[in-house]
Amino acid sequence: MKPETLAAQALHVIDPVTGAVVPALHPSTTYARDEAYRLVGGLGYARDENPTFRAAEDVLARLEGGADAMLLSSGMAAATTVFQALTAPGAHVVAQRMMYWGLRSWLTGFAAQWQVDVTFVDAHVPGAIAAAIRPGVTRLVWIESPANPTWDTVDLAAAAAAAHAGGALLAVDSTVATPVLTRPIEHGADLVMHSATKALNGHGDVVAGALVTARKDEAWARLRAARHDAGAILGPFEAWLLLRGMRTLYPRVRLASATALELATRLATLPGVTVRYPGLPGDPGHAVAARQMTGGFGSMLSIEVGSAARALAVAGALCVFTRATSLGGPESLVEHRASVEPPDSPVPKDLLRLSIGLEHVDDLWDDLRAAIAASPL
Repeated sequence: MKPETLAAQALHVIDPVTGAVVPALHPSTTYARDEAYRLVGGLGYARDENPTFRAAEDVLARLEGGADAMLLSSGMAAATTVFQALTAPGAHVVAQRMMYWGLRSWLTGFAAQWQVDVTFVDAHVPGAIAAAIRPGVTRLVWIESPANPTWDTVDLAAAAAAAHAGGALLAVDSTVATPVLTRPIEHGADLVMHSATKALNGHGDVVAGALVTARKDEAWARLRAARHDAGAILGPFEAWLLLRGMRTLYPRVRLASATALELATRLATLPGVTVRYPGLPGDPGHAVAARQMTGGFGSMLSIEVGSAARALAVAGALCVFTRATSLGGPESLVEHRASVEPPDSPVPKDLLRLSIGLEHVDDLWDDLRAAIAASPL
C-alpha cells in the first residue's frame, strides 16, 4: 500500500480482542509471567517493550523505508544518543554549521568534555563534507536538510557517498522534511532523526524524538542499548498521541507546504524582504530540493527584513501568527531567532522564522503584508 494509506490506518492493525480500529493505549510498566516464570505475552519491562510505542515505531519505520525505529523522550534525546553511542574519545565528527542551535551548543560542550573533534561545515556547499572527512578517523557525519532556520538544502546522496567513502555513518535530521517530502534512507543515509514534537505529531501537545535505521546492525544495537541504559524512553500516552498525529501526517504536511510556497512566492515580491525557501526557483538550493523532495518543499520559511529592529517590529505587529518557538503544528508561528540563540549564532539578526500551519493562506498573507508595511526600514 501507499504510505498515505499506511499512515492513515496506522498499518491497519485491528485489536484482535475487541476489534477496535483505534490502536490501544497500554500504560503498564511491567508484564506478568506464568507459573514457569515465562513471559505471558513476550514483553518484560516497559523501558524497552510497550505495545503503544512499538506501534508508533512500526509506522514510522515503514514511512521512512527503514529497518527499524525507536522513540525517545525528545528530539534532543534522540540526537544526543547518536553522538554518545556512536563516537568515542579521539573520534572525529563532521557536522553542519547551520543546524538547530540547541544541538549545536550541546555538541560543542560534549566534544570538549569527551575529546571528540568536531568540524563544522557549510554542508550545502558542494564538496564541503568530502573535504572535511578524515578517512578512518571520522565516525559520523551529521546533517540537517532543510537546515533550521535558513533552510539550506543538502545533497543527501552526495553526503552519503562522502561519508561512506571515508568509513563514516551519515545521520540526517529530517524533522522539517518528514517522510512525506524526503526519505533520506533512499538517498543513502544510515540514520534518520526526527524531533517528533514537530510535524510528526502535528498538534503541539507532545515532546518526543525518534531514530530510524537503514539496517539492524551493530551501530543500531549500540543505539538501542544506549536508550535502554539511559532510560530516555517516551511515555505510553505520549506515544499514543504521536501515533494519532501520524495518521494525519500526509494531508497536514502537504497543505502546510503548499501554503508556505504560496506565501514565499508572494513575500518575494515585497521590497526590502529577502525570502529563504527552497521551493522558490531562485533559491540556491532549489535544484537539489527539487531532486530529493517530493510533493512539496516544507512548511518552513524565513524572511530577512533589513535589521534586527525591523524584524522585532514585524513580529510584534503580527496578529494571526503567534509569537512562539516550535514548528509543524496546526497554528502558524513566528520567531526572531537571534533573540533566542546565543550571541555567537550564525543566524542573521534580521531573520524571522515562519512555521506555516493549516490556516487559510490569504489570512496569513494579509497578516504578513500588513505587519511588514507597518514596519518600514
